[in-house]
Amino acid sequence: PQWRGPHRDGRSPDTGLLESWPEGGPRLVLEAEGLGTGFSSVAVTGGVVYTLGDLGTAEGREEGQYVFALDAATGAKRWQTRVGPTWDDRYPGPRSTPTIDGDRLFALGTAGDLVCLATADGRVIWSKNLVRDFGGSLMKAQGTWDWKYAESPLVDGDRVVVTPGGTDAFMVALDKGTGRVVWKATLPTLEGPGKPGAGYSSIVVSEAAGVRQYVQLGGPGLVGIEAATGRFLWAYTRVANEVANIPTALVDGDTVFATSGYGAGAALLRLEKTEDGIAAREVYFLPGETFQNHHGGLILDRGTIYTGSGHNKGLPVALDKAAGKLVWGPVRNAGKSSAAIAYADGHLYLRYQDGLMVLVEATPEGYREKGAFRIPDVRRESWSHPVISGKRLYLREQDRLYVYDLAKAPA
Repeated sequence: PQWRGPHRDGRSPDTGLLESWPEGGPRLVLEAEGLGTGFSSVAVTGGVVYTLGDLGTAEGREEGQYVFALDAATGAKRWQTRVGPTWDDRYPGPRSTPTIDGDRLFALGTAGDLVCLATADGRVIWSKNLVRDFGGSLMKAQGTWDWKYAESPLVDGDRVVVTPGGTDAFMVALDKGTGRVVWKATLPTLEGPGKPGAGYSSIVVSEAAGVRQYVQLGGPGLVGIEAATGRFLWAYTRVANEVANIPTALVDGDTVFATSGYGAGAALLRLEKTEDGIAAREVYFLPGETFQNHHGGLILDRGTIYTGSGHNKGLPVALDKAAGKLVWGPVRNAGKSSAAIAYADGHLYLRYQDGLMVLVEATPEGYREKGAFRIPDVRRESWSHPVISGKRLYLREQDRLYVYDLAKAPA
């Protein structure tokens, strides 16, 4: 019930799914509308679908950025709550996905509005603003502009953790019940190609080297922050770029794999305990022309990393994680520009910017496409990440939500 699934790795636990799609794709079982403008994905739990979107002024409604709760069976809205102002630029609307934790929801708006809502009725329990309360800022492309906050909040135990990107609060942990500050993490001066401030990625949890830590791709690069105290542990800046650091990192045992676009490339790190704390050792680095992901994400399956590689491209590739070598790809299929990726039941789900959905078998033996279809009524960049839950495929497409039946027919 959060960004990229239960473990933030893009993997759905669903099984018994279609191994290939008929012409035209799987059966469309539900369509909902009224979700406004935006690129947020969805979180699905307890028979409810949660997302964010920008709505204009209407009778009885104030213009703003809203969190929505929809009945997963019917698509009917259960409630909607305004959480901040709209964001109207070249890519308008929210980018964050709500995080559900029991009877509470945590969401982050583009202006840095962090809210805790009751899942039952959307009531605001507490709120903070990352800019006003923590001096937050985002990395500035060309030193002047950014695309606003895109992070999906992390809930870890009794805390919610986010990345304001401020000088005195690069990352903060708050009591999830009250919003009280538990700690603020600061970074040393980091040299590299990146920029100060928050990036557009989301935090993942690692237990590498026996230390629970939060791994985040920020403006300056990849960093590790001790979960218990907020103490800075390590940084790696080579994988950052100076425009927008976006993909959520992959954690696997004592290793971290990270990538970004704009020609930056990718790297595998091994985190090792030292007398002073934790050291991030580079296992290998891959230049951008070999492997880079702009914002569609990564999947790790049985030692192979899959992504849509290339800056603003979604060319499927498979990388041997241990060796750092491509085992197949890049493949040029019918999809155009970037591709958001998810995994379920031995297959990759690739959603292209032009609205093409492609099913690919997850195997290092070669690219095996198992079906494709076009999402209806795509009017602009189709960037929201696909979600597989309860044997259904959820596709947010701006104002609309499309839900497809993925269940394999009984034998």
